[in-house]
Amino acid sequence: MPPTDPALMTAEELLAAYARGSLSPREALHAVSERIARHNPALNAFALMNPQAQAAAAESEQRWRVGRPLGLLDGVPCTVKDLIDLAGHPTRRGSRLTEATPAADDGPSVVGLKAEGAVIVAKTTTTEFGWKSPGDCPLHGITRNPWNPAHTPGGSSAGAGAAAAAGFGPLHLGTDAGGSIRIPAAWCGVVGLKPSFGRVAQWPLGAFAHVAVTGPMTRSVRDAALLLNAIARHDLRDPYSLPDDRRDWRDGIEEGVAELRVAVLRRPGFDAPVDWEGMAAVDDAARMLMEAGAEVEEADPGLPDTRDIFGRIWGVALARLVHSFPETRRHMLDPGLLDVARAAGGLSAIEFLDGEAMRLAAAHAMARFHQTYDLVLCPAVPAAAPLAEAPLGDPMHALWNEWAPWTFAFNLSRQPAISVPMGFTAAGLPRAVQLAAGLYRDDLVLRAARTLEVAQPFAMPALET
Repeated sequence: MPPTDPALMTAEELLAAYARGSLSPREALHAVSERIARHNPALNAFALMNPQAQAAAAESEQRWRVGRPLGLLDGVPCTVKDLIDLAGHPTRRGSRLTEATPAADDGPSVVGLKAEGAVIVAKTTTTEFGWKSPGDCPLHGITRNPWNPAHTPGGSSAGAGAAAAAGFGPLHLGTDAGGSIRIPAAWCGVVGLKPSFGRVAQWPLGAFAHVAVTGPMTRSVRDAALLLNAIARHDLRDPYSLPDDRRDWRDGIEEGVAELRVAVLRRPGFDAPVDWEGMAAVDDAARMLMEAGAEVEEADPGLPDTRDIFGRIWGVALARLVHSFPETRRHMLDPGLLDVARAAGGLSAIEFLDGEAMRLAAAHAMARFHQTYDLVLCPAVPAAAPLAEAPLGDPMHALWNEWAPWTFAFNLSRQPAISVPMGFTAAGLPRAVQLAAGLYRDDLVLRAARTLEVAQPFAMPALET
């Protein structure tokens, strides 16, 4: 049975209710706002609230009343990560060193949201400049996991993951340079899609411009496809932006995986860690895909050591970021960020360009691999969500072993990848798996994720009232 609380409805359910006249956008926003008021104090998912949301919902209600909705998302509550510009509001990026000056223009993905009539409720928290996976930052403090507030929601799209799981609206924008959509999606039990590089335009380009993307975080696969429709559009500000592909990404999403070839990946270029519950989730997903008609087998694309490649890109980008601030102010940055910058700041130009050459080799290996296999199935994270206040040790060790060992390879190759909930651990925290497809085959990861969603419907946390 579909939920009766508008805050818990999917975007598609809300839109259907608006069309029937059984629910209005203002009523939906009111339900979401009440839920935020009750539960966000314990979760800390937001960098700021949007005071224009009520007016936007009222305008949407007027359009629905006369049968003239503006677009695909008219009246649907959504949030935007605080690495993305929302005109009239500051983009603080989780840092005490950024200015509180309002952005003059909307980022490309926000242009898409507004063009389709979405109601932007708030901006969500991020780790400082999106640099790490634990969901805290110097400016806004600790964001917590709705399944258990003692645990992190993950990052860097921490607030988006927490907001999606908590029912603070159905649609949320995150960004992902090494796993920052898929990691919090996995730890929060929601869907997190990293589209193909260039599919969603970005501006301004951040520290990780060559591997970063913007993408959906939602509670259903169909909603992720719906949100992709709104944000996958060319923008001349982004030199990497793909031409418009005006397809509906929900088309074909129910076609299943019959006769598709799926490779179970056990080694993304190195011996990536994963606990037994994470591997059991992969085995469960493999079985479900086989039962749905897919051909599933273990296979190895022969990737180089992706740690070495990503470490150079990540480290140099963060060193450049840190050095953009006066030395007298750098003490205000996250200490772990400073540690990475110190470790990577001495990399030579030759070593960095060698890393870029290795990145292209990894992308080539995956392209060749996808000549044989339609999809890759592997873990999304090495274990369930860590404690929110766990001390941070060596960031590089954490990157390889605790945060992103299974995600950053697909940023290097720029191909689409999605994190899909896959039940729970013995401790009651979400498990997840990851699916990837060849470059620009975003449709295939959505189809496969939808197949798993139908086989094992996702749940929501029972938040305390």
